[in-house]
Amino acid sequence: MRPLQISAETAKMLSEKLNVPLEQLMHMPQHILMKKMMELAEQEKANDNQSNGEDESSR
Repeated sequence: MRPLQISAETAKMLSEKLNVPLEQLMHMPQHILMKKMMELAEQEKANDNQSNGEDESSR
């Protein structure tokens, strides 16, 4: 399996956000990486919705 074709900056950012070692990220199968990225996006969306709901309720 060949390493992912992503830039060093992107790999570092994903590694930090997904809490996965950089070397493991680079050799992760693409379909697993996409699944993890979708889960991360869902979490961020839920966090945004919660913070927006708190802002509106405090008005």
